[in-house]
Amino acid sequence: MRKSYALLVMLLSAMLVLSACAGGGSSSGDKGEAAEDGTKELTFMFRGGTAEEEAYQKAIDQFEADNEGVKVNMIVTAADQYSTKLKAAITGNQVPDVFYIEPGQLRSYVHSNILLDLTEYIENNDNINLDNIWQYGVDSYRFDGETQGQGAIYAMPKDVGPFSLGYNKTMFEEAGLELPDEDVPMTWDEFIEANQALTKDTDGDGEIDQYGTGFNVNWVLQSFVWSNGGSFIDETQTKVTVDTPEFAEALQWFADHQNVYEITPSIEDAQTLDTYQRWMQGQLAFFPVAPWDLATFDTELDFEYDVIPYPAGKTGESATWIGTLGIGVAQSSEYPELATELVYYLTASEEGQQALVDARIQIPNLIDMAQEWAADESMAPANKEEYLQIIEDYGRALPANNTYNAEWYDYFFTNVQPVLDGDITAAEYVEQVQPKMQEYLDNARELEEQSKQ
Repeated sequence: MRKSYALLVMLLSAMLVLSACAGGGSSSGDKGEAAEDGTKELTFMFRGGTAEEEAYQKAIDQFEADNEGVKVNMIVTAADQYSTKLKAAITGNQVPDVFYIEPGQLRSYVHSNILLDLTEYIENNDNINLDNIWQYGVDSYRFDGETQGQGAIYAMPKDVGPFSLGYNKTMFEEAGLELPDEDVPMTWDEFIEANQALTKDTDGDGEIDQYGTGFNVNWVLQSFVWSNGGSFIDETQTKVTVDTPEFAEALQWFADHQNVYEITPSIEDAQTLDTYQRWMQGQLAFFPVAPWDLATFDTELDFEYDVIPYPAGKTGESATWIGTLGIGVAQSSEYPELATELVYYLTASEEGQQALVDARIQIPNLIDMAQEWAADESMAPANKEEYLQIIEDYGRALPANNTYNAEWYDYFFTNVQPVLDGDITAAEYVEQVQPKMQEYLDNARELEEQSKQ
């Protein structure tokens, strides 16, 4: 066993309670072995709910029909269990043939020889036109051994997920307020003003039951920081930069939503009914709306909504992040060519993409298909073009996507609650937290160097 792989196993073992992948593997016994009738079996491990499972089953049924003698066994987990179970599978030497991978896992999995290099297959496949696939998605899974975003391709993007801002159009119209501009972001002051106008006691019982916002700091703070000229990490990916006035101002403004402007539910109110459920019940004016939400919103919202840019800080420009998941092939797969063909089918074929798009769980990976999708006025939200603008123009990767691990980044959010509670100022917090975050980042860089040996 190579030293790099052994290092990863030791690291994963320390993180896991599980020692094998719950949910099964190939039904033929040992992974990768052909069944007695000669059928070649692959395992495909992914995360998601019913909609994702049904969409993938449809796509895989067609893949099996097109490839006689092939059986694909799906291993489906809940989103919050996937990472743990994948790491357990790696530790237990039961790596699925094909599996989801996050950009933040790419460096360690490449150094540890977990992922198969797909570059040659992609370049030699006449059916794959990389010019018609979102560059952000493809580049997220490139790595040359030093810099992520360059070099060989180790996974294909399952999707790209622009994290847009939704608003309750019905609520605005009933309040007689002008609808937000689809193209020009609100200033922070304008955003607060709109939220205050829509934060109300609607039933006259003395308690606020309709709020402006209900943002989760883990997923929305990035937008405010970036649009205010701040950042979590510098361009070299070596220095944590949260201890700047621009960053502190954005964090303080976020905390003030509750503590000063009272436009978002308190912690106690959120425990009674979380903000996602408040949005679903029409009790919030603004809430993030990502592509993976659309299927649920189609059937469960009884109000009209649309998407707009996030409000802009000092830069005057909106900002947000683009999520992505990749689908990679295990270097240990018994059928690497067949597994890679499955990756192509799920990520870059018109048939596979159509099955996922029809399920309303993602934007098409294929650019021409995505443009048709955005122009379809029969499906909400009306302003789907906003998603494409995020991908093409102003969306960014999450701060920890291109570092060896995310411990430095997670530490910030693990300890930020006193700011949100108003117990300390944002300026005090970022000064306190930066040194520890830097220590974690430095440790991550050292681990990466060790994994190369």
